[in-house]
Amino acid sequence: MAMLPLIAASVLLLARPAAAAALTRVTGFGNNPTNLNMYVYVPNNVAPKPALLLLVHYCSGSAGGIFNGNGHDYVTAADRYGYVIVLPEATRSGSCFDVSTPQALKRDGGGDSTGIMSMVAWARSHYNVDPARIVVSGFSSGAMMTNVLAAEYPDVFSAASAFSGVPAGCFATTDGSLWNSTCSGGRLIKTADQWASQARAMYPGYSGSYPRMQLWHGTTDTTLSYPNFGEEIKQWTALHGLSQTPAFTDHPQSSWTRTRYGTTSTRATVEGISIAGVGHALPMSGQLAYAISFLGLDSTSTPPSSPPTSPSTPPSSSPPAGSGACRVAATISAWNTGLTESITITNTSATAVNGWSLGFTLPAGQTITSGWNATYTPSSGAVTAANVSYNAALPAGGSVSIGFQATHTGNSGPPSGFTLNGAACGVG
Repeated sequence: MAMLPLIAASVLLLARPAAAAALTRVTGFGNNPTNLNMYVYVPNNVAPKPALLLLVHYCSGSAGGIFNGNGHDYVTAADRYGYVIVLPEATRSGSCFDVSTPQALKRDGGGDSTGIMSMVAWARSHYNVDPARIVVSGFSSGAMMTNVLAAEYPDVFSAASAFSGVPAGCFATTDGSLWNSTCSGGRLIKTADQWASQARAMYPGYSGSYPRMQLWHGTTDTTLSYPNFGEEIKQWTALHGLSQTPAFTDHPQSSWTRTRYGTTSTRATVEGISIAGVGHALPMSGQLAYAISFLGLDSTSTPPSSPPTSPSTPPSSSPPAGSGACRVAATISAWNTGLTESITITNTSATAVNGWSLGFTLPAGQTITSGWNATYTPSSGAVTAANVSYNAALPAGGSVSIGFQATHTGNSGPPSGFTLNGAACGVG
């Protein structure tokens, strides 16, 4: 195959429309012991201090394949929010990333992860990246690498989102093979502390915090079997010192079960999304919008930390009284003519609520097509979101998260005029 024409001393361009930003190959980016390729995407309207997303492809994949394929929602969001994307590309036969050898499973060990972190360092030095918003996401082989990178470089990454992966270290081998059938088959079962110890061993002596982690898996996955999802949750809850009992459970879509551990808002400490009846086919349409919000990429600046929800308080039937008795935070991920919106409602009064409805007005041109954790009527204009059976109780100081998907005709802004049981809510 003929090489693409050289554009600059260290840059090659993949053809895209002249007016659009381009996926760009970078060479000479630093220590690269396994001969990976590096690509970067910098939107035309890059933020002054942008976030950095490291996006890692699947086996048999490529940087261009994930950029133009099932990772493209990350690209359109970069155009909207101004963040930079770095895309490593495996060059070995099969195009899988090494998450198996001793070199790969040690910080600065000389494996694929070493070359990938050289790419991150290059991007940081060239684009004034916000060090508090360096995040990683990957699919399949890239999801396994996402777990490994978050374990090896917890001081670099603030959050991670892994679609159909395995715990960090699960794929370890000693015979030079990059495939571990015991792990892929879901037969490598350990305690939470054992998984955490395996991750900590990748960066010996580190005593700081670990990235927030979002984990996705289909229940009928036979390539990287579904039990790996539970093992990942064990590992990351233990690394954060959390119970494996969810602090929050909901169903954003009928086939999804979402569990949150630690903080329970959109940017939870650990979040797991189990997709019933789906195999090794993630991410699917609309799912990256949730990852974008979780990773904090839906903003041009560093998002505030998510406060923990309060312990359960016995409910009563009294609504909050007066303005300021509730607070609403809305997070939007928009694309073309669609959007998803996540709304967190906090009862800031001293009185618990048993049965709630949130009123708000959608911008002109927005129409709700589906929702979760509430019933929405009507689908446009002045909307009321009413509780469902499992989240009717809202304790004093407690929060509940709801959301919806909608179409729009150009205005993808947030709703206005939030009220909880008729009482005006603060926003933010």
